[in-house]
Amino acid sequence: QVQLAESGGGLVQPGGSLRLSCAASGFVFRWYAMSWYRQAAGKERELVARISDVGDSTIYAISVKGRFTISRDNAKNMVYLQMNSLKPEDTAVYNCNARNGGTNYWGQGTQVTVSS
Repeated sequence: QVQLAESGGGLVQPGGSLRLSCAASGFVFRWYAMSWYRQAAGKERELVARISDVGDSTIYAISVKGRFTISRDNAKNMVYLQMNSLKPEDTAVYNCNARNGGTNYWGQGTQVTVSS
């Protein structure tokens, strides 16, 4: 059974940091590119960051570049999103995604709220 379980979300003040984690199981993790997406209330889901299957390539949304860092540990089947200098506009539900060709798996999401 495929499972992506996100954790680490919460309430943080502007300028603060959070680290999201995604634990994967039920598929061959190292074969999949991993991504973080987010969806704010009333807005479309957007790609935040993606890391290649072996971790040698990353891409970021312009809005988070220089503040967020995606990483993965293929030995532990984990992917992370370190979020620094958080802004109120980063408030959203963050979802973990695994992709290999036409196969996509999604987690349930974790809420991140940036507010004073």
